[in-house]
Amino acid sequence: MKYLDFYNKSIQNPAEFWKQQAAELSWFQEPTNILESDQNKYSTWFSDGELNMSYLCIDKHIEDGFGNQNAIIYDSPVSNTKEFISFYKLQEEVSKLAGGLRNLGIEKGDTVIIYMPMIPQAMYAMLACARLGAIHSVVFGGFAPHELAIRIDDCKPKMIITASNGIEIDRLIPYKPFVDEAISLASFKPDNVIVFDRGSSVKVILNEQDIDYETLVSKSSPVNSVSLASNHPLYILYTSGTTGKPKGVVRDTGGYATALKFSMKIIYGVEPGDVFWAASDVGWVVGHSYIVYGPLLNRNTTVLFEGKPIKTPDASTFWRVISEHQVKVMFTAPTAIRAIKKEDPEGDFINKYDISSLKYQFLAGERCDVSTLRWTEHHLKVPVIDHWWQTESGWPMLANMAGVELQDVKAGSVGKPVCGYHIVILDHDGNEQPANTEGYVAVKLPLPPGMLRNIWGNPERFQAGYLQQFPGYYASGDGGYKDEDDYVFITGRVDDIINVAGHRLSTAEMEEIVSSHKEVAECAVFGVFCEIKGQKPLGLVVLKNSNSNQEEQIKEEIIQLVRKEIGPVASFKDVLVVNRLPKTRSGKILRKLLRQISDDLNFNIPSTIDDPEIVNEITTVYKQNNIGQYKI
Repeated sequence: MKYLDFYNKSIQNPAEFWKQQAAELSWFQEPTNILESDQNKYSTWFSDGELNMSYLCIDKHIEDGFGNQNAIIYDSPVSNTKEFISFYKLQEEVSKLAGGLRNLGIEKGDTVIIYMPMIPQAMYAMLACARLGAIHSVVFGGFAPHELAIRIDDCKPKMIITASNGIEIDRLIPYKPFVDEAISLASFKPDNVIVFDRGSSVKVILNEQDIDYETLVSKSSPVNSVSLASNHPLYILYTSGTTGKPKGVVRDTGGYATALKFSMKIIYGVEPGDVFWAASDVGWVVGHSYIVYGPLLNRNTTVLFEGKPIKTPDASTFWRVISEHQVKVMFTAPTAIRAIKKEDPEGDFINKYDISSLKYQFLAGERCDVSTLRWTEHHLKVPVIDHWWQTESGWPMLANMAGVELQDVKAGSVGKPVCGYHIVILDHDGNEQPANTEGYVAVKLPLPPGMLRNIWGNPERFQAGYLQQFPGYYASGDGGYKDEDDYVFITGRVDDIINVAGHRLSTAEMEEIVSSHKEVAECAVFGVFCEIKGQKPLGLVVLKNSNSNQEEQIKEEIIQLVRKEIGPVASFKDVLVVNRLPKTRSGKILRKLLRQISDDLNFNIPSTIDDPEIVNEITTVYKQNNIGQYKI
């Protein structure tokens, strides 16, 4: 099957194309209204169809005779636990938990917050809500109580499901006290809190409205999946933000299920029965789509991993999991690979394991620099596929579709448009740009199934945020360009473009050059205030080897690299060496925070940051080097 022929079918006749893909699912009521559009040309898919995601992920496979297949492999180096969960076992756990939720009054349309670590019970809770038609909102475990309280007030959950604690490498994170504090801060009060006790040293104190998870399940009877309309909301997932009201992305059921089923085979190249591993967290969109729903829909064994790429116990843990569980396709963030590369630059740990089961390595979540891509290709000896998508899309928008026709990899590109996504590059006035001209990345309507349906409780924000900037298009908020072969290069969020003395320059391009230096493990380039030129670029680098005697020489070499590739117009003259960069818990570098610390005393520390203490470290470096607001 040729990529271009397949892709063009999805653009030229989207209704017919996605009708065929939807037929891959077992609907309780087959849809006849395939594609409808509202007054803004925004798509509604399969509106008269009925189905249930929990049924598709569990019961369907048991009915087909695969009840003994492993549905989940739970591998937790931080708790020294491994568990193999069959579809039979998954059905038992999910259906009984759903019965317990129903006994507590949870019904179709109710909202439930899930605030849990990477343990099987988090997946059980998601699938139990889906079984009943309750709308779950998974909040990343360990979010501060204030952030949790904001989400409680926004989605007004009838119930919260949590655990005693999470484990962060070698320390315990007490979840239950966080939930208690969040409820005290929130205006809205849920009826109940269900608490799963992990049996650690964290003592669980149950309040009047609290219910022990194990007790609830032991006393409940299993329930079957309810039939739900295709556009019934499956979940609310809040995008991370530093201030203001959070943005709750709403996902439907039928369109999402169709898109995920399609993506597992066509994008990721896995067949039913294969082992698939997305090394992410259920609190992020990757976890929703490719730890929980996507693999289980496709009857893949999904790996639920509670650990880190390094320090659990070392930089070999990814390769150990692939070898031990015969993973066919893996998906992680470039940040994870960079962390491994820094600890094991020669790839010695990889050679200790037989990873011959691995067919493809996918990367997403953070722009993949060329050196990381080449290192991964060299050591894994499989196609390494960078791809691009968003919380809003729920599944990939740009990729090298491994299940159709594997294209040549172009370093720096996230591939070509995925079926259903008519990707264009627009200028400020909405005019489509020619090849190799940077602009706004947008998607021409209609959008394919699986995209967000709305912003929870705020349709005006949905319209303003995605559809008003370019009428007839979905505005992604990212900048980029296409080359002459239709490969797309994402240059970063639109606000990552800096204006240096009237010249619009991409900090992502500068990062690419900085990261190419052989001594650079990680880097971030962003714009800071300059009295003369408006903005100037600043580069922060983490070096592979800490050698203070060579730092000045390395910094000068980096400056000359940028000067050679971009020219003096970049005004790239400032490089600082730091021990680490601030990141979200999913591994994204917080460039906006780095800029805010420099330019504005009244910055906010994002709730998504992996370690707030790093703010003090960065501030100290700025002061020592006379940067931004700390300029003497």
